[in-house]
Parts: sequence; C-alpha cells; structure tokens
Amino acid sequence: MSSADSEPLLTQQVRSVRPVAVIDIGTSSIRMAIAEIDDTGDVRLLDTLSQAVSLGKDTFTAGAIHKSTIEDCVRVLRSYRRVLEEYQVVSADQIRVVATSAVREARNRLAFNDRVYVATGLEVEPLDEAEVNRITYLGVQPFLQAVPSLSAAKTIVMEVGGGSTELLVVRNNNVLFSHSYRLGSLRLRETLGAYHTPSNQVREIMASRIDRVVNQVREDLPAEGEIRMVALGGDVRFAASQLLPDWNRATLAHVPLVALEELTDEILQMTEDEMVRKFHISFPAADTLGPALLSYVRMARAFELDSVLVTNANLRDGLLTEMTTDNSWSDEFANQIIRSAVDLGNRYDFDEKHARHVAELSRKLFDELREEHQLDRRHEVILYLAALLHEIGLYISYQSHHKHAMYLIRNSELFGLGKKSVLLTALVARYYRRASPQPSHEGYSSLDRDDRVTVAKLAAILRVAVALDESRSQRIEDLHCQRDGSRLIIEVAGTDDVSIETLALRQSGSLFEEIFGLQVLLRIGIETG
Repeated sequence: MSSADSEPLLTQQVRSVRPVAVIDIGTSSIRMAIAEIDDTGDVRLLDTLSQAVSLGKDTFTAGAIHKSTIEDCVRVLRSYRRVLEEYQVVSADQIRVVATSAVREARNRLAFNDRVYVATGLEVEPLDEAEVNRITYLGVQPFLQAVPSLSAAKTIVMEVGGGSTELLVVRNNNVLFSHSYRLGSLRLRETLGAYHTPSNQVREIMASRIDRVVNQVREDLPAEGEIRMVALGGDVRFAASQLLPDWNRATLAHVPLVALEELTDEILQMTEDEMVRKFHISFPAADTLGPALLSYVRMARAFELDSVLVTNANLRDGLLTEMTTDNSWSDEFANQIIRSAVDLGNRYDFDEKHARHVAELSRKLFDELREEHQLDRRHEVILYLAALLHEIGLYISYQSHHKHAMYLIRNSELFGLGKKSVLLTALVARYYRRASPQPSHEGYSSLDRDDRVTVAKLAAILRVAVALDESRSQRIEDLHCQRDGSRLIIEVAGTDDVSIETLALRQSGSLFEEIFGLQVLLRIGIETG
C-alpha cells in the first residue's frame, strides 16, 4: 500500500446551488434580485439592480400604460436578460417576474404582458392584493421572529407603495388581519396634481386623504393591548438611513416617531429638485417620498405609538423565500389561510365543530383518493377551505344557502389567497349540495377546462365528506378507501351504526359517481391495534 493509500480519505459534502432571479415591476421602478439557493434552502444574494420607469404615472392618471412607457420597460428587461445570461440564469423555472398595482390596474395590462413576452421571453405575473400580502409576510417574518418582544404584541406590518398600502397584523407569528388599501404615494401625488392643488394646501389635503384610510384601519383593527408597528418600503428605509446612519440592515431599525415626523415635515416643504440635490435620490423617488412618510407618521400617531420599527425586507425577499421550497403552498402558508377562514366562519356564526370535522374528513378522502383525482397541494388546501366555509350562507338564509356561501366567500378576504383561488374555493362550497356544476353557472362559466374539472372533483369529494357527518356527531373519524371494480368502498371505524350516513351518501353521491365513475358505498371496518 502506498503512502497515498495510507492517508485518511477526506470526504466533503458538496452543496448544490441553484441560481435564481426575481424581477419586481413596480409603480416607479423595475427591480431585480439575483441569488443562489442551496439544497438546504439558504439564500445568498448575488446582485441587485434597479431602474426607474414610471408606470404608475400612466395608470393612475390615464388608466393605461403609454406605448413609450411599455418600450422603456422592454428596454430595461432586455438589459436584465443580458445580466441574467452572465449569471447563467436562463430557464423559466429560475426566473419569476411579478407586477403590482400599476400593471394590475392598467386597462392594457394584457397588451403590456404580451409585448414584454414577445420582446424578452419573460412572462409577467400580475400579483393581486392577497398575493402581495402573502409574499410580504414571507419577507418580513424572519425580522419579526428575531425580536421576542414582538411576539406578544399585536404588530402592524405596513408598506406604503406607489399604488396601494399593504397592511398585515401579526401576533405570535399568526396573521390576524390583512388588507390592501387604495392609498399609494404616487397615486396620492397624481390625484393632487390632477386637481391642481395649490402648493400651500398640499400637505393639509394629503393628510386628510391619508386619515380617511387611517380611520378605516382603526375600525378594522381594535386598539386593545400592546401595539407595535413595523414599516417596510423604499421611502421609509431611506428615512431610517438618514436618521440612523449606522443602521445594520440585517436588523430592525428603531426610529423615534418625533424624529420621523420632523424629517417628513422638512421633506414636504421641499421641491423635488431640492430633494434630489440634497439627498442624491432620483426624481421618481423624490416624487413619492413625502406622501409615503406622511402615511407612516399618521398611522403611528393614530395608534399613539412613540416609535416605528423599520425593516430592510422587501417583496423580492419574499419571492426568493418562496423559491427556496418550489412550493408557495407550504404548511405554514396553509395554516395561515385556514386560520383566516375560521375567523371568517366565526364572523357568520358557523358550526365550527361540524365544519372542522368535515374539513378533516375531506383531507383524509383527498389523501386516500390521490390516484383518482391527480390533484396537488394547492387543491387540497382549497378543498379544506371550502369544507370549513360550506355552510356560512346559513347566516343569510337556509334557502339556497350554498349560493349565499359562494357569494360570501367571493366577497371576503382570505389571507394570501389570490382571486382565482378564492373563486375556486367559493365554487367548491357552492356545489356541496343540490345541482351539479353547469356551464351556465356564474363563476364556473369563466373557468378553463382544467379548473372546471378541478372544481367538480373537489365538490364531489366534499359531498362525500359532508355525508359522513350527516349526524353532526363527529362519530366517524377514521376511514380507508379501496376500489372494488366500479365501486368505491369507504371503510369506517368507531361506530356500529352508519345508517344516517349511508342514506346521505345515496342522496349526494351521484356527483362523485358522475365525475369518478365510482359508486360510493359505506362499510363498517374492523378496528385494529
């Protein structure tokens, strides 16, 4: 054996890394973050870029994005594409491009998306308000967890963007409330400009408009208990860096409200030219700075706070966090939505014990029937939510309460759930009884074929779950499904009488047989163990 053979063999675990990028098309700029994600889920930021493009000015004044502005966006995104190629970030699964209110609210958003795709190959995903809230929460969560004192307090997480203000209320890592308000720094500035507001009245009128939203927030959020406020967004980060030059961006900055208010007053008295010269910021940034800071100050004053915590987190941080799992429908996200759904159910005096039991039965059936339905995690969560909320229409009337449930769900906010997912949830709840889905039905007719089939599958499973608790005694807890030719046998344990449930299945099992081609039969199983 050679000396080389006698030396100990050193083994080193090599971590695989995946380069990714996220692009955020905002109201006044297009920002990109490039990062590496290793196989443990850790994110290492490689590069960030930002270029000013005033989409919000077009949308919030004219309702559409001008052709010249679209071409400015194409120019920026083409330059970003070249940078991505240098980092070898080239495939679609490595890149996520999102857009917020300026694109979402534009009449010509489809033409904008098509032009970007033709010119760059990038698919733009307009985020609705609920999705922005979810991603914001993912980005700010590590900062909240790093400060133990924030756990017990009711923490307002607020971001004033160019077109809207996103608000989350968090306690013990649970989202208690989330909403998007039509209060944006650029929207506010453009509205005042459209009315040719005299300069000496701008601050007063601006404060009045902000206070309308602040008062709405106070109605939505009772002020009992300790309340803290965490602010995020480029404008408030700028303010924190001015007031606290030594701020460590990896931590929350503790900004005294008096100092923030003094800086805000100074900025509101300056022209854009003066701000650009003094603070060395861009003209788009100068345009939004005053309105945004005044919004944070008025909100903090309304809740009688003496300081504001500022975080360096941003939307791109949340997007990168989502990309670490390749699954935005994580257990943490699902639990937050379920909590939101339970709060909604309580608002309409639902039978929580029955609803939760039907939801758990739905989850078990979904798991047992995976080979039949071929649906994913997202659909499992939608089924669970529909099961929780299928009877909230009783709050209005027993007659057609399934339709009332659909209406209430469609017109309510569920934390982090986009409009399409809300619609699917509402439709599954609507079809838990009575008629099968029909092409002429409201909401259902707007779906593509895959989503129509998904709704039918989930509604069929929900009908079975509801039938299994027809007695409302929660006596059926465990079940096992097995296929026997053209029959689906559901074995249940823990009871010796399933006559009520059997009758209910005969009455409501037709949809399941229609969709899956299986007749559902109930059988008392033998308990083991």
